[in-house]
Amino acid sequence: MTSAKAIADHWSRGADVYGLIVVALAKAGKPLEGLTVDDLAPVDHFHARGLPATVELADRLAIEPGQHIVDIGCGLGGPARYIARRFGCNVSGIDITEAFVDAANKLTALLHMERQVKVEHGDGQRLPYADASFDGAYTQHVTMNVADRPAFFAQAWRVLKPGAFFALTEHGLGPTGNPHHPVPWSMDGSGAYLVTPAETRAFLEKAGFEAIAVEDTGAKYVAGYKAAIERAEQGGLPPLGVHLLMGETAPQKTRNSARNIEERRTHPIQVVCRKPE
Repeated sequence: MTSAKAIADHWSRGADVYGLIVVALAKAGKPLEGLTVDDLAPVDHFHARGLPATVELADRLAIEPGQHIVDIGCGLGGPARYIARRFGCNVSGIDITEAFVDAANKLTALLHMERQVKVEHGDGQRLPYADASFDGAYTQHVTMNVADRPAFFAQAWRVLKPGAFFALTEHGLGPTGNPHHPVPWSMDGSGAYLVTPAETRAFLEKAGFEAIAVEDTGAKYVAGYKAAIERAEQGGLPPLGVHLLMGETAPQKTRNSARNIEERRTHPIQVVCRKPE
């Protein structure tokens, strides 16, 4: 079993993540003073399809102003800041990659959103929060690296209030064979723990969740990956983007991600469910 540290190192690649973003912002002509959530959106939604995927997930969530939401595996904090701004709520984020946590808090400070968004270092399989703390929870493209899926879902269930929502997006395992590598979440298959959409539903049910709605998002992801490939081939990648964080293997990871879906080796889904009242 791959350690949490190894998975965290895979994502950060030993880079000064905040420094990379600051340099890219300068190249994009965006000064740190007066920076906005929208300015950071190309890079700080570090998951498949980026901001559009966050917006689509948020469209499914019933969040009220003043509520407290938890983002499990929050990365650079882009989704947390988007959710906080859009709904007027508070978001606590947690991530296993220390370089992401450091960057997330520095970016949040640049946007003067510290009162709404707080990010800390930790593991979604052992959440450091009290029972029934949150009005909702979400996790975006995190579970592919989660070895103990039952524990991860049980922890989410534990920290939610009765009636609260839980939402996730992930690349599930497809029916035709193992994925081609590298992909964003793994260079060679190590640290990857994909399960089928049916297994994800079963794990959620066992954890106690109900009203489980599973949406197939494969076509959207193929379109997104192919658009990114086309931009790269035409030399059109902007200074600011998630390719900065994936490194020199970004093109190969993107091509494999699209190919895996088309060959039914992976099966992207979006899930929304809730904890019973």
